[in-house]
Amino acid sequence: MKKLTLALVSLLAFGQAKADEGMWTLYNLPQAVYEQMQAEGFTMPYSGLYSDENAIKNACVNFGGFCSGVVVSPNGLVFTNHHCGFGAINKHSTVEHDYMRNGFYAKSYEEELPNENLFVSFMVEQKDVTDKIVGMGIHNMMPSRQAFFLDSIENAWSKEVKKNDSTLRLEVKPFYEGNKYFATTYRDFTDVRLVFTVPKSMGKYGGETDNWMWPRQTCDFSVFRIYADPKTNGPAKYSKDNVPYRPKSWAPVSLQGYKQGDFSMTIGYPGSTSRYLSSYGIRERRDAQNAPRAQVRGVKQEVMIKHMRASDAVRIKYETAYAQSSNYWKNSLGMNKCIDSIGLVQTKADFERKIRQYMESTGYLKGKLDFDLMKRLYDKRFDIIKARMYFMETFVRTNELATRAMRVHSGAAIKGPKNKKKKQYVQFEDNSDKWDAALDKEVYAVLLKNYRSHVDAKYLPDFYNTIDEKFGGDYSAYVNHLYDKSVLMQKDKKIYVNKKSFYKDPGVQMGLDISTIMSEFVAPLRAINDSIKLQEHYLCAAKLRMEQDMPNYSDANFTMRLSYGQVKEFMLGGKPSGYYTTAASIVEKMNMADQNVEYFAEPIMKELMSSKDFGKYSDKETGTLQLCFLSNNDITGGNSGSPMFNGKGELIGLAFDGNWDSLSSDLLFDSQLARCIGVDIRFVLYMMDKWGHADRLLEEINAK
Repeated sequence: MKKLTLALVSLLAFGQAKADEGMWTLYNLPQAVYEQMQAEGFTMPYSGLYSDENAIKNACVNFGGFCSGVVVSPNGLVFTNHHCGFGAINKHSTVEHDYMRNGFYAKSYEEELPNENLFVSFMVEQKDVTDKIVGMGIHNMMPSRQAFFLDSIENAWSKEVKKNDSTLRLEVKPFYEGNKYFATTYRDFTDVRLVFTVPKSMGKYGGETDNWMWPRQTCDFSVFRIYADPKTNGPAKYSKDNVPYRPKSWAPVSLQGYKQGDFSMTIGYPGSTSRYLSSYGIRERRDAQNAPRAQVRGVKQEVMIKHMRASDAVRIKYETAYAQSSNYWKNSLGMNKCIDSIGLVQTKADFERKIRQYMESTGYLKGKLDFDLMKRLYDKRFDIIKARMYFMETFVRTNELATRAMRVHSGAAIKGPKNKKKKQYVQFEDNSDKWDAALDKEVYAVLLKNYRSHVDAKYLPDFYNTIDEKFGGDYSAYVNHLYDKSVLMQKDKKIYVNKKSFYKDPGVQMGLDISTIMSEFVAPLRAINDSIKLQEHYLCAAKLRMEQDMPNYSDANFTMRLSYGQVKEFMLGGKPSGYYTTAASIVEKMNMADQNVEYFAEPIMKELMSSKDFGKYSDKETGTLQLCFLSNNDITGGNSGSPMFNGKGELIGLAFDGNWDSLSSDLLFDSQLARCIGVDIRFVLYMMDKWGHADRLLEEINAK
C-alpha cells in the first residue's frame, strides 16, 4: 500500500476503519478520502467524480433496480454482467431460439431486442436533507411510522421535481441508521434493448462450483442499449421510432491492463450492508436467517436441478429462479462460515464495550442506548424470526399454487367492483409457459415435509391435519390433489368469490391456512421491531459521535457509491492467490468437463481460449489474455456490473463477484481477505470480437 495521508493515519490509529474500506457517497466525498485516492494513483480532479458536466458518475447507471452498469459509447451502449442480464436473456429464449445456450448478437439496430419492465437510471443529483426531515419531527415517530412518513415526503418532493422536468424522479432514503437523510434525483430510461450476450457456458462459467470462489474464469458480461425519444433525446416508452440515446459523456475503455498494486475504483449501486449492526443482530442474522435460508434452498434446488437437467424447456423456464435462489443459498453458507472463522460476534461485542465506556465518560445517549435491553429484545424475537424464515422460504414464491392462494387472501387477485361482492371474482391467466407442473408439485411436497421438521407445531398451518388424516401423511398425494381439484388452477375462468363452494375449495382453504400463520408472525414482532430499530439507531449515533473526527460512510442502501483500493492478491490456503487468471487456466478447467458439467463450454470456446496469439487483447507484461482479476474494492450485492476504473477513470473491468472470504463483508469489511472479482475488459472485447464478430459494436466502443 502506498503512503497514507496524515488524515487517514490518524483514522487508522483509532483502530476502527481501514484505509481502503468504504462505500462512499460521491457528492460529499471526504477530502481525506480523496487525498488517499490520489496517494494510491487516482489522477482525476475531485470535481471529475461528481460535479463536472462530464463527471464519471454520469456514465454509471442503476441497471434494472437490482444491478449496476456503465455507458461505454456515444450511442448509449451499456455494459453490465451476464447474470444481471440473465432474466432478460432468458425471457427472449425458447427451445428454438435458445439465447441462453447459444448467445445473441444483434447485427443492426433493428435486431436489438426490447425488454418489458427493464430500465436504467442515471443519478442526477444528491443532497443532504437531514435538517428538513428532522425538523418535520421524524425522530418523534416510532420507526414503523417513519417509513410511511418518508414515503409521503418523497411523493410530495417528487411532484415538485417533476413540475420542472417530467423525466425526473426523487427518492428520500435514510442513511446511517436514520441519523441522516439524503434526497437523490434520478432520470429513468425505460426502453432498454438487448444487444449482445455470450452463451451461458461462458457468461456463467463454473456455475455454482466456482460461485464466490477464486480463481475464476467467468466471462460475466452482457451488452444493452438505451433508446430515447428522437426529438428530445430523453426518456420515452418503447417505440419502434425511438433512437439510440446520445449521452453527453461515457466511460472510455482501456486496453492497457493493470498490475499488482495499481489503483482500482468501482462506482455502482451496492444493495445492502449492515456494518453498524450490533453483535446481537449478527447472531440473529447467522442463526435465525442465514441458516434456515440455506437449509430450505438446498432442499428446493436439489429438486429443481433434477428436472431442469431432464428437459431444456423446463431449464429455460426456471434458469433465472434457480440462479437467484442458489446465489443466496451459497451466500448464506459462506457468510455464516466467515462470521465464525473471524469471530465476528465477539469482535462486535468488544467494540460495544468501548461504546459503553464512551457513554459512561461523556453521558452521550445516557438513558437511551441500553445494551442489556437490546439483548433482551433480540432474544425475545429470535425464535419468531427463525420460524418466519422457514415459513417464507417454504411458501412464498416457491410454487404456482401457493402463490395464487396467497394472492387470493391478500386481495391481490380479486377483481370486479369493490362494493359489490357478488360480482367479485378471481381469474388467473394461462401462464403455464412460465412453470412446470411436475417440478412445481415435487418442490412443494418436499418443502411441506421439510417445514414440518424444522418449526414448532404452533407454526404449522391447519392443512397439515388434512395431510395426516386424509392422505396418511403423504405430502405428494396432498399436493397432487390440490393441483387436480382446486379452482385456483383453472385457466382463464372467472371464479366468483361469493359462492360457498369457493371457500370450500381445497386450494382456497390451504391459502387461508397459510395466511393465518403469516398474520401470527406480524403482531408479536411489531413492537419488538420498533424497539430494536431504535436501539440500533442509537448505537450508530454513538459510534458516529465517538468517531466524529474520522470519515464515516453509511451502510449501503442501493444508492450510488464509490469504493477504491488496489489490484491485489490475497493469501489463499497459506499461499499467494495470484491477482489474475489466464486463458490457459480456463482451458485446464474445460478439460475437466467430464468430471464437472459446470466446466463445459462449446468446442469453439476451447479453441478461442487455446489461441497462441490474442493480439491487441494480450496483456503487455504477461503476453497472454487475462480473464478475471482481483482488487480489494469494497462491494456487495447490487454492485454486480459495476465499472472498475483505473486511476485515469478508464474502464478496465466489470465487478461480478466476491471471494469466499468476502461473504462476511456485509457485516465487517476485511481488506486483507475480502476481494472483488472483476472480468477483464480485454476478455470481454476479445469475446465480442473473435466469437461474436461484433465489428460495429467494437468500432462504436473504440477501446484504446
